This record gives sequence, structure tokens and C-alpha cells, in this order.
Amino acid sequence: MIRECLEDDFEAIYEIINDAAQAYRGIIPPDRWHDPYMPREELREEISAGVAFLGYEKEGELAGVMGTQDVQDVTLIRHAYVRTAHRNQGIGGELLGQIMDGATRPVLIGTWADAFWAIRFYERHGFKVVSPGEKERLLRKYWSVPDRQIVTSVVLAA
Repeated sequence: MIRECLEDDFEAIYEIINDAAQAYRGIIPPDRWHDPYMPREELREEISAGVAFLGYEKEGELAGVMGTQDVQDVTLIRHAYVRTAHRNQGIGGELLGQIMDGATRPVLIGTWADAFWAIRFYERHGFKVVSPGEKERLLRKYWSVPDRQIVTSVVLAA
């Protein structure tokens, strides 16, 4: 079942993000990795900045989450993660499908350039990697990330 996440889901969201982000260990640049991948304070800041999470509940537990954030004239997909134990079961696709079904503005996704599995996932769902010049323009316009992250990221558009 897909549902909006509530304040009471904070710890589950935190656990899902940090469990699933282990896939990035050794993939993303070491200077961009930290443990935990997303500290509680950072997650609180993201939610305060307008990131709203949908959750996929399975057997009474959140198995995956996907956040969205409306920024200017676009919607950003933020923090899309599925618990390691529930990967490859279609959960991410269902969450993304629900978001896309309700989208009323262009949707953009940023991810790590070396996260080939994430890029393939979004491409299978109709997204395309934008050119390097467009990536830099979009990351500077809609995200607040350091230059180092701009170099090591890609942006996909629906």
C-alpha cells in the first residue's frame, strides 16, 4: 500500500535511507560519503525545506520511500530508497508511478553518475539523462549542492 508518510514515520524513513544508501558505499566519491549517509538532522532539514515522502507499506512496515519537493516550476524526486531486504520487488517503480501520475509540473531527478543501477531504473521509467551543460544549469538552479557534487552527478528528466 502506498501512503503519505507522517511525522510518526520519521525513524522508519531515516532507517530506510541509511540502509538502502549502503549500495552507494564505494561508488560515490569518498569525500561525498559519510556515515550515516543521511544524519537525522539533515533529514529533518530536508523535510522542513519541503520534501514530502510517500511510503510503500508492506506487512505493516515501511519498505520504501520516495520524496518530492516542489522547487520553483519543477518537482524534484528526492531521496528514493527501498530497504535492502525488499529490493527488486517493484516497490520503487510503484512509488515513482504514483508520483508521476499526480505530477502537474516537470519532474527532475538527480543521482550519482556512477550509480548505474539508479540511472537504469529511471530510464526504464521513461526518464532521460540530460546533457552535461543542462545538468549543470539544472543543478545550480533547482538544487543546493556543492560544485564537487555537480561534477559527480547526473540529472534525468521525464
